[in-house]
Order: sequence, then structure tokens, then C-alpha cells
Amino acid sequence: MMKKFLFIYVGFAISIYLVLPGCKDSITAANVDNRVMPQSNISFNVDLQPVFQLKCSNSGCHDDGTMAGGLSLTSCVNAKSDPGVIVTGSSKTSIIVWAIEGQAGIQPMPPIGVNKPFTSEQDRGLKKWIDEGAKCN
Repeated sequence: MMKKFLFIYVGFAISIYLVLPGCKDSITAANVDNRVMPQSNISFNVDLQPVFQLKCSNSGCHDDGTMAGGLSLTSCVNAKSDPGVIVTGSSKTSIIVWAIEGQAGIQPMPPIGVNKPFTSEQDRGLKKWIDEGAKCN
């Protein structure tokens, strides 16, 4: 019985060792920051979620556990849970845009020194997504 367990354990360990190095799905800051946003039809899942994940959620601020300011940016539904943060159809009145741009006396997000700020492309993409109706797509 012990030999069978050991055989299964060793087989599992070897398969993990062989499979994990082949995973190429990690998001890097360079991939996210160098990406050009589409001019229209911004997709939350494709275009914005990687930015939020890298700059907001993974930094330990706006994840499901911490929820700094009561906001989680781990999903579209979470991001839109407070109607003032993302005002569908109006990026000019959306608190998330004010925060990212440091407007209206709001501390710039992400905070200086915690993560790099949004690029101009990311900022434009976020505003376009909101103005297009902030669809969870």
C-alpha cells in the first residue's frame, strides 16, 4: 500500500515539474502597459481586466479580501457594484476615472510608489468602455 502511494506521489510530482514550466499565461507589466487599446468595442475581460489585475487587485488593495475603499476590481460585476464608481455611459462623472487621473481631490490611483499609474492608453480605454455602456464582456 505504501509503495502504491509513493508511486502515485512521485508520478504527480514529476508531472507537475514537467507541466508548470510550459505555462505561458502569466501577465507581465510590459505586456499590459504596451498594449494598444481598441478604438471602440472595449472588452472588460480582454482589455481592462488585465490592467485592473496587475495594477489594482494583485497589489493587495482592490482584491476580494481587502476591498480598499469598499471596492473590488477582480471582476466586472464587482467593479460595477457601486453605481458611483462606474457611472454607465459617463466617464466624466465616474469616480474610478477621477481616482485614476487624480481629479476632484481624490488621491491618484494606484497610489504613488505602490504601482505604476495607468498609461494614457489604459486611461483612454477605461473611459471609452464606460462611455460605451460599461458592458461586462
